[in-house]
Order: sequence, then structure tokens, then C-alpha cells
Amino acid sequence: MQLPDATTLTTCGLSVSDPGGRILLIACGAIAREVLAVTQANGWTHIDLTCLPAILHNHPDRITPAIKQAVDKNHDQYAQIFVLYADCGTGGELFDLCKKLGVEMLKGPHCYSFFEGNAGFAERSKDEFTAFYLTDFLVRQFDAFVWKPLGLDRHPHLRDAYFGNYEKLVYQAQSKDRELDHKAQDCAARLGLNYERRFTGYGDLESTLTGWID
Repeated sequence: MQLPDATTLTTCGLSVSDPGGRILLIACGAIAREVLAVTQANGWTHIDLTCLPAILHNHPDRITPAIKQAVDKNHDQYAQIFVLYADCGTGGELFDLCKKLGVEMLKGPHCYSFFEGNAGFAERSKDEFTAFYLTDFLVRQFDAFVWKPLGLDRHPHLRDAYFGNYEKLVYQAQSKDRELDHKAQDCAARLGLNYERRFTGYGDLESTLTGWID
């Protein structure tokens, strides 16, 4: 199994004069914009952000070993490390790893849940099991992360086989962006689904980061 190495990690952040007080956030690249927005809004200048490739979500078995590699590589350089992944299809393996390594991670099954708020998402999911979710990132990257990986660019007739049991597309909007809203509507039309826009903001991502860092 080939894991992301230092050349495929994206590091963003501000350098500080006191290395002993630095905090590293290891995040999925799909939430990088949102993490940076929260960091900057709070004026946290002692934070560095390292993002693993978002495409790992198409291969959840690779997430846990990639996180271990990133923590092992950086643990001597930071006072604290936090993992900005939920379970994300790892079947509890990521939770077990983070517990073993002594680092905290986001609660919840996936980003759709923590963006909406885990409690609220769990309640809605009782009646919303025929919904297909997109975040800001997935609306922007719909072709690269949904349409093409499923082969719909080459075999559009497979659409109903994949999405025939879904009823609606829910766009969980982290930002108020009319262009993204229009693009999400187009995604719904391409999938043959009803459309719903739900503004979530940053949900539990923001409150969890604030609790960890403030």
C-alpha cells in the first residue's frame, strides 16, 4: 500500500517564535478551507495545518495508516496534535489509533454529520436515509470526486443503478455562495434528484476546534 509522503502533504499555517507552543492539525484536504477560516477568524497564530489528500475518502482503508504516518513524523515537533477526521469509513480503526497515540479526533461518522452537528444529523437521519449529501468541497469537486470515479462520464446509463434509491440531494452549505448553490442544483439535476440547500456553517468542526484550542 502506497501512503502519502511528505511530497504529497499540503502544509498551511503561520510560523511562530515559540516552537514549544505550536499545535498541529492533521486534516482531510476536503475541509482545509473551513479549518483555515476558523483558525483565521479566531486569530490562532500558533497553529499549523497539514492536509492529507481528500481523495483518500475513496479509499478509507488508507486513512488510518496515513494518519499514523503523519503523527509519527510530526509528534516531536509540536506540543499538541489534533486529527481533523471523523470515522470516515474506517470502521473504528482511526478511533483506536488515535486513542493509542494519545491524540484527539473529531467525533461523528463523517463530515456530513459534524458539519450539520452530530446530534442534529443523527436525529434527521432517521427520516433522511434516501438523501445524498454534498458539502462545499464536493460541490466544487463534483466531477473529480463523484461523477468520474463512478464512471458516469463514460457510462451515464449507470446513474439510475447508483442513485435510483435516492430521493434528494442535500447541499450542506458551509458558506453563503450563490455560485455554489447554482452548481449544487446542477449536480442534483444531473443525478435526477430533488434539491435541498441546508446552510450548516462549520457545525461541530468549529465548536470542537474552539474547545481544543481556546
